[in-house]
Amino acid sequence: MDHPTRLYVPATLANLGSGFDALGVALDLYLEVEAEPAPKDAFHYEGEGQVEGEDNLIHQGYRAGMEALGLRPEPLLIRAFNPIPLARGMGSSSAALVAGVALADQHSGGRLGREGVFQVAARLEGHPDNVAPAVYGGFVAALAEPPLAIPLPRPQGVYFVLAIPPYEVPTPLARAALPEQVPLKDAVFNLARSALWPAALYSGKLEALREACRDRLHQPHRAHLMPGVLEAIEGALEAGALAAFVGGAGPTVAALAREDRLEEVAKALEGYRGEGRTLILGIGEGYFWKET
Repeated sequence: MDHPTRLYVPATLANLGSGFDALGVALDLYLEVEAEPAPKDAFHYEGEGQVEGEDNLIHQGYRAGMEALGLRPEPLLIRAFNPIPLARGMGSSSAALVAGVALADQHSGGRLGREGVFQVAARLEGHPDNVAPAVYGGFVAALAEPPLAIPLPRPQGVYFVLAIPPYEVPTPLARAALPEQVPLKDAVFNLARSALWPAALYSGKLEALREACRDRLHQPHRAHLMPGVLEAIEGALEAGALAAFVGGAGPTVAALAREDRLEEVAKALEGYRGEGRTLILGIGEGYFWKET
């Protein structure tokens, strides 16, 4: 690490409605990280919420990356500035883990490479639909086992309206709300619609996303954790969104819209957002380094 460089890792939205644990997208909002060798591990955090201690996710990712390379993780002082809301379904934990693994890659002179960073982070995180877009940017289809990620086309002139309520939905709670078994017709409903995502992005027929985002596998089962969420999704679609869905485990609702519909869509989601906030973000890049 000869000259000071800063690492940027994007927020992400997983699932995209129908593509549960399979599809994700990067957002133009970045966790920023700097690191330097130190006598012992240390962590300085600024930004959303409170994160403390040397067992943070960035250090965990760094150690996992070094171990994957068969190297001893030397102690690091890590400084993080994080604008990504915590426990709101915007991939804050994936961004932190990917940042750590990317630090290990840089520390080793690039021995993991981007593909290696994805593999280590996906195994660690267990949710490839958040990790893959944090690594590759844009829309991505991904598997955890075997780790596999395929970037999809990035449409121009579209933005995400994010309605972020003031409360958290911890992922373990959201996972616990899911049934062990689902009816075959619901599985088929989702399979058909998740297949529409890449088809719509490759063909440019973005109107198909309105159907592609519909889901029966997770959003209805978690709706009790996010009052008014299903109505909010319908309201965003009625206001002209191309797609609308719960970001990750929630509670954020994300609506993809063209520029001329952003205001109406944001307005439609105001009631759901409540005392929280609205962000309008473009599609993000995969992690990158910049000299400071």
